[in-house]
Amino acid sequence: MPSRRRPVPLLALAAALALPAAARGAPPKIGVINSITGPEAPIGEHMTNGIKLALEDLKAAGKELQVVWEDDAGKPPVAMSAFEKLATRDEVLAVVGPYSSAAANVTARVADRARVPLLIPLASKEEITRQGYQWVFRLSPTTADRAAALIDMALALGEPRTVAILNESTDFGSSVARSARAYAEDMKLKVVFEASYSKGSPDFRATLVQVRLARPDLVIMGSYVVDAILVMRQAREVGLAPQAFLGAGAGFALSQFAQEREVSENVYSSVEWAGDVAWPGAADFARRYQQRFGRPPTYHSSGGYQSTMIIADVAYRAGGDRSRVRALLREGAWEGITGRVRFANWGGYQNQNKQQMLVQQVRGGKHETVWPPEVATARPIWPFPGWK
Repeated sequence: MPSRRRPVPLLALAAALALPAAARGAPPKIGVINSITGPEAPIGEHMTNGIKLALEDLKAAGKELQVVWEDDAGKPPVAMSAFEKLATRDEVLAVVGPYSSAAANVTARVADRARVPLLIPLASKEEITRQGYQWVFRLSPTTADRAAALIDMALALGEPRTVAILNESTDFGSSVARSARAYAEDMKLKVVFEASYSKGSPDFRATLVQVRLARPDLVIMGSYVVDAILVMRQAREVGLAPQAFLGAGAGFALSQFAQEREVSENVYSSVEWAGDVAWPGAADFARRYQQRFGRPPTYHSSGGYQSTMIIADVAYRAGGDRSRVRALLREGAWEGITGRVRFANWGGYQNQNKQQMLVQQVRGGKHETVWPPEVATARPIWPFPGWK
């Protein structure tokens, strides 16, 4: 039967639960797959740090996890091999990760076949939880949620009529493009330009000139951090100045991007968590993360943290049974730093959490939450005021 217990804060949950597994011997063993090296490592580090902070909080509360770390370097075949190792040789109870959509998408297939619970903290490619998998759970929102948040904000602040879409040709970037096109057309916006590029391309100027000639009101982008910075540098060089630059999270949400102030100022990014929003525990998490790691957290940090806290909860109640972990994930509900979490089937998704989206804007080299109005900590600057 579905759980009838009331959701409680994850830290309180960690402190209050009995410790049957620990009492019998070794703590529950879980696996983590992340981009520790490779091009996505700057974002992967935030996820890793969030997991580490969760493990420290759990230990302080009397709950420990054995964690087997695997580095996929952002490569899907490596992620698949890492999962197979964790599931067979290491015999973990469940796996958290991977970070990237490409790695998570292929790993999800392996997890479902192996009947090992997989909790995906961050990967947002829509199709990951639309394939009927019964052992795969996702905390993060999808690219459709990211696109909708950006376009809804733009329509509320101005009167855009046209959109250009520019994305890297990864699983994540391609999903951003499909989602943005679909939602833009639903909202009666005309897509006047669309192009993808290979990750790590050295020069976007020719494409950006074509974007400028199309004269879009909005430019929606899906990129990891290195390409996000380069795209914006070259957008400035070619004089592209729409009503708004809209980044679908990922690289546009990092402090590394925000600190490139000559090109990042006033750029928007859709995120599922922010430390400046008055959600229970968010400000405290941001403060402790900054103190522990010397940099502000991102939603990648909060996703790693909350996923680990949820896995710890179910792992300690599952008695070493993977099927029980799966059942507890399907039945449970949790309250934590990203709000209420519940994995459910809806809108064609399976075991997908619903997450309120936020939009941040880079102001003075930092991200500030500007949308929706009821949680905003700053007023959005609209339209884009031009290049300085």
